[in-house]
Amino acid sequence: MTNAVNNAINSVAARARGISARLGNVEVLTGISLDFPRARWTSIVGPNGAGKSTLLKVLAGLTPFSGSVELSGQPFQKVAAKQRARQLSWLGQNEATADDLTAYDVTMLGRLPHQPWLAPASAADHAAVEKALRSTHAWDWRGRALGQLSGGERQRVLLARALAVEAEVLLMDEPLANLDPPHQTDWLLLAKALVSSGKTVISVLHEVSFALQAHEVVVMAAGRVMHQGACNAAASHRAIEAVFDQRIAIHSLAGQWVALPKI
Repeated sequence: MTNAVNNAINSVAARARGISARLGNVEVLTGISLDFPRARWTSIVGPNGAGKSTLLKVLAGLTPFSGSVELSGQPFQKVAAKQRARQLSWLGQNEATADDLTAYDVTMLGRLPHQPWLAPASAADHAAVEKALRSTHAWDWRGRALGQLSGGERQRVLLARALAVEAEVLLMDEPLANLDPPHQTDWLLLAKALVSSGKTVISVLHEVSFALQAHEVVVMAAGRVMHQGACNAAASHRAIEAVFDQRIAIHSLAGQWVALPKI
């Protein structure tokens, strides 16, 4: 294999080719082909029903699809399940978790791909859990049951579980759900820190202004990709405004791109 081919593979964390997916009799993704660059943050935006969450589930191997997905140049089906679980970390919407488990135990679930069957948690596992809980400012209630936490606190614990995997690629569907503005900012800083450390973040966000903080944006509508490009590119801004029926406008404010409603 030539150096050029190796470099091309190494620069792409995940690749989707010709992806289509159905929910019942409804086709929700049609002919999706995308490359997700390594050590970059890619945001996926679009109106309700665009297929954003389904695309993320396809990348995570959580829903049937036709087409092909590659992880680090390897076909998805050829990567062993446990290896995939170490490579990919998932944070979904409205995830069901036993309410009687403590925040610490829920976060420890993220370490299962690293543990032999029925083996006790190692020192490395405990260190990863503590680091994850501290990163999401959830360490102080590590001993409390999930059912005793507010929606925002619960979301931060589920985020900690995703971080505890220490995966190379993090897939996050609406990670800002239930978070107040300060903790939304914490998540933004965390996403940027993960990318700076070499991780790849792929997120679905309704908060377009936050999505524009990423490196790249994928714009979707009606199960199709309408645009992929840099978040600071005018073409990306026009594509986002178009899929939201020109009801928002993207402006530069204090050195950042923000989406404001057209009133």
